[in-house]
Amino acid sequence: MNVLKRLSAVSMIAGFTVLTACGGNSASNNTTEGSAASAAPAQDAAPAQSAPVTIEFWYGLGGKLGENMESLIQKFNASQQEVIVKGIVQADYTETEQKLQAAIATGKVPAAVLSSNVDWARKGYFAQMDDLIAKQADFNKEDFVQTFLNQGQVDGKQYFLPMYGTTQVMYYRKDAFEKSGIDASKLKTWEDLAAAAEKMAVQSGGKTTFYGWEPMWGSGNMVDAVLSKGGSILSEDGKKVTLDSPEWVETWDLFRKWIHEDKTMRIHSGGQGWEYWYKTIDDVMKGQAAGYTGSSGDQGDLDFSIVSAMEQPGWAGVGEGKPVAEAIMAGIPAKAGDAEKQAAMKWLTYFTNSENTASWSINTGYISVRQSALKDPAFVSFSESNPQIKVPLMQASHASAPFQDPTGGKISDALKIAADKVQIENIPAAEALKEAQATAQAALDKVK
Repeated sequence: MNVLKRLSAVSMIAGFTVLTACGGNSASNNTTEGSAASAAPAQDAAPAQSAPVTIEFWYGLGGKLGENMESLIQKFNASQQEVIVKGIVQADYTETEQKLQAAIATGKVPAAVLSSNVDWARKGYFAQMDDLIAKQADFNKEDFVQTFLNQGQVDGKQYFLPMYGTTQVMYYRKDAFEKSGIDASKLKTWEDLAAAAEKMAVQSGGKTTFYGWEPMWGSGNMVDAVLSKGGSILSEDGKKVTLDSPEWVETWDLFRKWIHEDKTMRIHSGGQGWEYWYKTIDDVMKGQAAGYTGSSGDQGDLDFSIVSAMEQPGWAGVGEGKPVAEAIMAGIPAKAGDAEKQAAMKWLTYFTNSENTASWSINTGYISVRQSALKDPAFVSFSESNPQIKVPLMQASHASAPFQDPTGGKISDALKIAADKVQIENIPAAEALKEAQATAQAALDKVK
């Protein structure tokens, strides 16, 4: 998952087409001259119905998320007769972007895609949305959570629309915590969590049979922890990559130690699409681990009679956690036809209206992108009996903004490689991050 971090409490919690199709049947002329039918004014004839515009929408969602997306597509198709959306499922976000790149090369693109790439927008691969938005009478731009909406802007223009917000939170087995006498409300720091994981882990014959915690594979969890410790990816002036600072080295080496030396934690890596993600969830749900760090969007796949949710912790002597909160966005490829672009905007506007973004949040755990969704009667009722839905919102109130890579992804790629070295290969963080810093700095120097 591309987690990529600072948002204010007010903006995050408070702050949440016209289609023309050519054609049509001409009026029948099977009447004789002088008949009443032929004498009737043309405007009295029933208007011909234009065929609906059919578009493809690509998205890389699996499990319950994919089911919820398909359900909403069907609901949209049944709600009007101007647009038919065909959902095309990809393995994950990465495969979606890879296939989109190939589609752009051939010129056969989908009309809408659950993907965003600032560098591609600057290169003209995505269409500007401002004119399309202006044609949507019910869009109400001011109702969007502005921090999410702004993440879709490139050089002052809207290229991507936030579909839902996400941040990585902590899910834990209530029985495992109770058995070890651990109070989740008192786990305020990573040091607290590490001690709890050590207490809950079960080892036999040199092997761990029950893990105290499972971070999610990739750089995301560890980047969150670094940001919470006061670290940054770039210096304030944006000229220096800071991946080899003490905040990075100390934090990442703790993760390496917990996984490889203490063996109180582990990760699942590799596999097809989201396979590693669901293996991590399964470990917790099947009683093989006490908890894991995952997406707010995991809530639709979890049984909250077994698990509960809490915010990511901070660090002793530093303060509360500052993990990334970002918008997952959709774009319209520039090579789509005009009718398809308008149809795509109609679909994206529908997905993000107040009722639907509230429903998506209820069913998935992701954060609504409209302010008014928080007052939606169904959301209010659900949150009263399902308090876990509020955890991502509370965390987002003190979160970090997603990193906008000025190198077109080379800094993020260097981080991914370093994370694999630490998490999988047990390479000391200082060594992995030194190499990542050199690679990333060289890429930054080229664009600066």
